[in-house]
Amino acid sequence: MRILLINPNTTESMTATAADAARRVAAIGTEIMPVTSKMGPVSIEGYYDEALAVPGLLVELAEGEKAGADAAIIACFDDTGLDAARALAVIPVIGICEAALASAAFISQRTTIVTTMERSRLPIEHLVQRYGMTGRVKVRAADIPVLSLEDPSSNAGERLRAEITAALRDDRADAIVLGCAGMADLTAELSREFGVPVVDGVAAAVKQAEALVTLKLSTAKRGAYASPVEKPYLGLLEGFRPKAMTA
Repeated sequence: MRILLINPNTTESMTATAADAARRVAAIGTEIMPVTSKMGPVSIEGYYDEALAVPGLLVELAEGEKAGADAAIIACFDDTGLDAARALAVIPVIGICEAALASAAFISQRTTIVTTMERSRLPIEHLVQRYGMTGRVKVRAADIPVLSLEDPSSNAGERLRAEITAALRDDRADAIVLGCAGMADLTAELSREFGVPVVDGVAAAVKQAEALVTLKLSTAKRGAYASPVEKPYLGLLEGFRPKAMTA
């Protein structure tokens, strides 16, 4: 089984962090295929970054599917471009926010997502609503720039821990979801430290991708996820014409 792991931002070190987390939980015989978008922002923090990350994501998805991937994971907690990706691909495409929330729902009645910046909190709250978790899931922002997660001299770890402490105390959370793929390497450490389940969306997405492939389930190609209609695309997006992407 081959699982394509797409980092929709352009920072390769973040891809490596997510790939390590994916490989730690992958079953024997599962190959993780990590790729980094070649166009777009270096990190995704808010709606503008998210929109401009989608074209690069779709290029990597199309190439990965042609190369034989059995499923794909979008390694950004905003579930960047998820619906567009599912419309483009036949293979299952999984967003790490949806995967994390689905996993947390099996083990917790009260879950708090701890994400990076305040500007990312509201988009994630919209995803919580979309995935039917309103009332069970709260979202907190630790005021951590995404790239600071890779800077040992920053106080990102201290801020993350302070927000988890507040979630356990004030939200009475039973479990914590880490709201950024760049936090994937902290899961086991934080779970031991705080004594509660800590869910990483990358790891959760790998296991759900494996399940879908084992069940021989692919993306429905009628209704919302029907393949894009062939038509001209102009200007800088000419190469994104549906037929050109899937040929």
